[in-house]
Amino acid sequence: MTSKRRLPTLAGLAAASVITLAGCASTTAPAGGGSDEALTVVASTNVYGQIAEEVGGGLIEVTSIVTSDSQDPHSFEPSARDQLAVAEADLVIENGGGYDAYIDALIESSGTEAHVITAAEFSHDWPENEGHSDEATDAEPGAASTEHADEHADEDAGADEEGHDHDHEHVEGFNEHVWYDPHTIAHVAEAIAEELGELSPADAETFTANAEQFVAEVEGIEASLADIAAAHEGESVFVTEPVPVYLITAAGLADVTPEAFSEAVEEGQDVAPATLLESLGLLESGDVRVVITNSQTGGAETDHIVDAAEAGGIPVIAFSETLPEGQTYISWMQANVEALSTTLDA
Repeated sequence: MTSKRRLPTLAGLAAASVITLAGCASTTAPAGGGSDEALTVVASTNVYGQIAEEVGGGLIEVTSIVTSDSQDPHSFEPSARDQLAVAEADLVIENGGGYDAYIDALIESSGTEAHVITAAEFSHDWPENEGHSDEATDAEPGAASTEHADEHADEDAGADEEGHDHDHEHVEGFNEHVWYDPHTIAHVAEAIAEELGELSPADAETFTANAEQFVAEVEGIEASLADIAAAHEGESVFVTEPVPVYLITAAGLADVTPEAFSEAVEEGQDVAPATLLESLGLLESGDVRVVITNSQTGGAETDHIVDAAEAGGIPVIAFSETLPEGQTYISWMQANVEALSTTLDA
């Protein structure tokens, strides 16, 4: 089902392999001290790395490239070590949608033969999807990923002809933070299981069983979000960045943030004075139940919103963009949902 990219040359990788490398990638070895037979998985962030660990268990080695809350995937600069990891991977998992464009560049520059899963393409909101169904995802979980991998060469060739770099822009109108959508992540886990099963057919049943267990836990998160929706349907939330929007939408809440505000903050730009005044007016109206910030970023405008919220007695909670240390994806999302529920119920 999933085609592989041919490796055009090993010269660049051989050179990279002799460099003294100081990278920020972290590796989780398989149980039993590791094995030459273990499948190697590279994930753009530790969010997808942890999900892969849940599905692959001790049968895979996982390297997550972005692992720290001090590393911004939007502007992350990968190392030669990261390129080598991608070159040698059996499976690469990226977010897509412009969030982790460095992975696109690594896939092309390394000439990797890895299967590629792009999480954004499993979202109902992905521009090329007309709303997928569970059955469609189960039938072809890697179809979008295959097309994505095959298109890298054409996209980057066009960039070179125009004199541009290989940074892929955000998809207009699409919220790329799909890991905050539990339903999308359930499909990603199923896709991981199928791809790993193709790579190691003898272990396919194990991967499938692990994915089914993970999806059952995701369904528990979705049930908790449905409980919030039942109690607080339509209540207003202000988010300083679009990171948690999928989660609050699944909880039946209304994101009233001016789009120009959240986009400017996310892109590190100044918020226009008129947009800031509009945002402050929303907080002063008394309709906003909670303000949600990104714990890993901020700025003067975000501080202004937080100060205004606290002055008006509006609770403020912070969600992180990458997986906190010591957490699993499930425990992290459960904590986020619980924080939201507790705040709204207060």
